[in-house]
Amino acid sequence: MKRLLILLAALVLLPAQSSEPILVPEVSQDDIQVRQGFTGTELLLFGAILDPRGARAGQDYDIVVVLKGPTAPVRIREKERVGGIWINADSTTFRSAPSFFAVASSKPIEQIVDERTAAIYELGTEFIQLSPGGLVDLEEQARFTAGLVDLRTRQGLFKEDMNGVEISEQVLYQARIELPSNVQTGAYTAETFAIARGRVIASAIAEVEVRKVGFERFVEIFSQRQAFLYGLIAVLMSVGMGWIAGRLFALI
Repeated sequence: MKRLLILLAALVLLPAQSSEPILVPEVSQDDIQVRQGFTGTELLLFGAILDPRGARAGQDYDIVVVLKGPTAPVRIREKERVGGIWINADSTTFRSAPSFFAVASSKPIEQIVDERTAAIYELGTEFIQLSPGGLVDLEEQARFTAGLVDLRTRQGLFKEDMNGVEISEQVLYQARIELPSNVQTGAYTAETFAIARGRVIASAIAEVEVRKVGFERFVEIFSQRQAFLYGLIAVLMSVGMGWIAGRLFALI
């Protein structure tokens, strides 16, 4: 908040000939620590937009915030029922898919921009830009993309709130986005867009780091640096727990 106030004071002193609107984004936490028992957290994205021309937020333009987590390759498999049994059927690979994706806007996206603009700036889960691997069949890609979005929406990792941005004093904005307990660690980007008459007139990015600390961090580093030993210990623990459970049931 202190940094936001300093930036606002500096922006007020900008020369009058500066005609482009300026966004000043901030986040309530730029370093989220994941410890044992982490149940998720609420991230507040807020800031201000200054327009020397006198345009006002909520009246002359709208605000959209997009929060994206680290990207990674992902393989999607389609289930098919054969003889009363569900088996793996077709599958596809996306070379780059966000682990977390959330959009909040001052009003529904379809009332702010057209589909082309929404696709360019990824203003919604249906506009997420994925990189398919191998040959591309448009119909198949659309089906698997919809499946990935549906899966991660149910996991709480993809979400939309079309009235999630609150604007006050026609200058300040804020949006609250829930990060679930199963979020992936890494660098997150919160991009804010100011949109007028269907066109993005200003944008700015704030960064958030999600990282494990304590014992969870130790396990993560150990699994990465000593993968074989980590796997061996995991197998031995599983065998040991199975043996203990067997002995306990034998005594009952």
